[in-house]
Amino acid sequence: MNRFKISLIFIICFVLTTCTVRERSKLLSTDICILGGSEAGFTAAIQAARLGKKVVLIEPTGHPGGMLVEGLGKDIRFGNARVIGGIAREFYTSVEAFYGLQANFDNPNWYSKYEPSIAEKIIEGMLAKEENITIIRKTRIKENNGVEKDALKIMKVILENDVEIEAKVYIDASIEGHLLHMAGITTETIREGNKKYGETLNGVQEENKFKQFTVKVDPYIIEGNPTSGLIPTIQLGNLGEQGDPSKYIQGFCFRMCLTKNKDNLIPIKKPKNYDLDNYEIYKRFLNKGGKLFSPFSNRHNGKTDLGSWHDLSANLYGDNWQYPSGSYSMQDSIIQYHRNFTLGLIWFLQNDTRVDSITRANWQGWGLPKDEFMDNGHWPRRLYIRSARRMVSDYVITEYNTLANTPDTISDPVAIAWWPPDMHHARRIVKDGYAYNEGFTHVGGNNNWKPFKISYNATVPRKEECTNLITPTCLSSSYVGYGSIRIVPTFMILGQSVGAAAACAIDENIDIQDIPYAVLKKTLLENDQILLISEDYSIE
Repeated sequence: MNRFKISLIFIICFVLTTCTVRERSKLLSTDICILGGSEAGFTAAIQAARLGKKVVLIEPTGHPGGMLVEGLGKDIRFGNARVIGGIAREFYTSVEAFYGLQANFDNPNWYSKYEPSIAEKIIEGMLAKEENITIIRKTRIKENNGVEKDALKIMKVILENDVEIEAKVYIDASIEGHLLHMAGITTETIREGNKKYGETLNGVQEENKFKQFTVKVDPYIIEGNPTSGLIPTIQLGNLGEQGDPSKYIQGFCFRMCLTKNKDNLIPIKKPKNYDLDNYEIYKRFLNKGGKLFSPFSNRHNGKTDLGSWHDLSANLYGDNWQYPSGSYSMQDSIIQYHRNFTLGLIWFLQNDTRVDSITRANWQGWGLPKDEFMDNGHWPRRLYIRSARRMVSDYVITEYNTLANTPDTISDPVAIAWWPPDMHHARRIVKDGYAYNEGFTHVGGNNNWKPFKISYNATVPRKEECTNLITPTCLSSSYVGYGSIRIVPTFMILGQSVGAAAACAIDENIDIQDIPYAVLKKTLLENDQILLISEDYSIE
C-alpha cells in the first residue's frame, strides 16, 4: 500500500473518530440536571453534589447566583435571618468574612451589605469546590422540542447549543418556570382573583393607598384632554371590581448598583434610543411637587442597591404582563425595554433642565461601577422578575398560610417563609381623571402575618404530570402566597432542600413525590437546615 493510500486511510479514520467524539460530547449523562443558576439553583447544585450526585447546572446568563449577583442585597428583614441555615448561612458567613465582619443571624436588624461582584466571587468559589458539578453557561433549553418525555418522566433536555442532557431527576430553578412549562406541568401566571382560593388579597385592588401617587398627575398627552391619548407608563382599562382576576402582575425593575467613587465610575451616557416623551410623567410629577426616589450608599465601598417600589420610580407597572408566559424573544425584548428605559430615566434626572435642581442634584455624580457587571456594560444582566410562572400542584400555598391567626399545620416542611405577602403595583391606569397605581398589597403590622413552614408538596408537580421534576422557585402557590416566598434567602434555603430531595429520590430509586419525609428531614437536618419556628418568635 502506497504512502498516499495510507495517509488517506489515516485522515478518514481521524475524521470519523473526531466526529464521533464530537457527537458523543454533545450528550451528557448525569444524576441531576438543574435549569437556572438562580439563588436556589446554585444551592441545589451544591447540596446534591455534597450528597455524592453528579450535577449539570445550566445558567443562561453565565453567572450563577441569581439576584445575589445582579444587584439585590437587602432581603434580610423582619428577623428572618434566624431561619437561614445550611448553605445560605455559609454564603452570608463567607461574604461577611470577606469584609472582615461576622454575620449576626440572631440580630433582627442585621443584614449583609455585600457588593454583587463579591457575592459572585464567593458563589463561584463554593461551586468550584464541588467536583461533581458541571456548569453550562450562556445557553438555554431549546424553546421548541427542547424537552423529551417518556410517559411521566423527562428523558432529556436539549440546549440551544445542541448539547443534550440525560438525567435521573430534573430541577427547575429558573424564575420563569421554563422547564415546568416545556414538560407540560400546569402553571399559572395571573392574579387569580379572590374566589379561586378563598383569599382577600388576590386580584384587582379597588382602593390602593400604599405607595400611591402623593400628587395629582394628569395622564393625557394634551393635559385635560382625554381624546389626546395617554402618556407613556399609563395603560388603558377600567379599574374593575375588588378581587377580580387580572392578567397584570407586580412590576419588575433592575436593582441599580451605582457609585459616586470617581476612581471607579463610568458616567451614564444618553442612550441612543432616548425618547424624552417616555419621561413626561416624571416631569409632571415633579412639577406638581412630588418627591422622587434617589440613590444613596447602602452597601460596601459606597455602592447602591437601588430598588423600585415607590409611587413613581423604575418599576414599569403594567408593562410586563406578557413576560411570564412569553416566548424567549418576548422576554428578551421586555428586559431590553426596562434596561433602555431605566438608563434613560437616570440620564433624564441627571441632565434635563426641566427637572428641578434638587432632584438633579440628588442624581448627579452617580454612575456605573467599573468593577461590576463587566461583561454587560456594567449594568445588571438580570431583570428582577418578581413573579412569573407558578406551578399548580396538589398542594397550593395561599394567603391562608401567611395569616397570623391561622394555625400552621404543615407536617413536611423544607423551609421557613419569613416575609409578609408583598406584591407591588401591577398597572398604572386613569382613575377620576388622574394617574393611579393599582395592585400593591403589602401586609403591614406584625399582628397580621406570621412566618410559616413551606410544604415539600408545594415543590413537586402532580404525579400524573411528571415524576422526576421538582422546583424551588416556581412553587405551587397563589399569587398572594408567592408574595411571601419570592425573596433571596428563602429561595436559597428551598434550593438546598430540593437538591437534597433530588438526591434522596435517586438513592431510594423512587418518584420525586414518594420520598419518605422522614428520610428527607434527616438529610436536611444533617446539612444544617432550619425547619422549625421557635414558639416565642418575634417579627421585627
